[in-house]
Amino acid sequence: MNDPASFIAAQTVIAHPPLVPEIKLHLATEITPIWQATETTLAQMNLPPPYWAFAWPGGQALTRFLLDQPDWVKGKRALDFAAGSGLTAIGAAMAGAARVEAAEIDDFASAAIALNARINNVAIDLVNEDLIGVEPRWEIVLAGDVCYERPMAERVIAWFRALAGRGVAILLADPGRAYLPQNGLVELARYQVPTTLELEDRQMRETIVWRLMP
Repeated sequence: MNDPASFIAAQTVIAHPPLVPEIKLHLATEITPIWQATETTLAQMNLPPPYWAFAWPGGQALTRFLLDQPDWVKGKRALDFAAGSGLTAIGAAMAGAARVEAAEIDDFASAAIALNARINNVAIDLVNEDLIGVEPRWEIVLAGDVCYERPMAERVIAWFRALAGRGVAILLADPGRAYLPQNGLVELARYQVPTTLELEDRQMRETIVWRLMP
């Protein structure tokens, strides 16, 4: 089987997400073929679905926000949590963050982040481990679209609130997922993000960038 970088190059094209045309990503042109390729070719490795191959609404909205309001990350140490394609990490680097880490537990996502950082000429530090519960080494944590499953959302939000209580700014972008917390959120911006019916239930999703409070 090909290594992750070769697989990504074969299954994707370099394209610009609609809301952030300043950035280039390795993206799947069609959803079904890459999903099937992952299931059939990589099933023996017990890999997760190829979330890294798509520019999800939360990531696009959060990245747009950082590029338009760079003072949130300029000169700061930033973490893009569950980074997927690395879109928001790249946006943070472009906005002037002093250091950007991108955390992913999927080796293929980590490979995609490295490829995407390279084509955008930015430096991203990859963290291929589950960071939930670790002591903070960042001044701001960025998370796009992480509230789609209850177990993950509950773990992540509890950790995020603990980090916020220690002075870390937590920016959370969400397009209306089921497990977004119902309190302790301050709205910073909202965007209409173009989507595809192959991934979402509509062609446009209103996506809000929140600051999560302790």
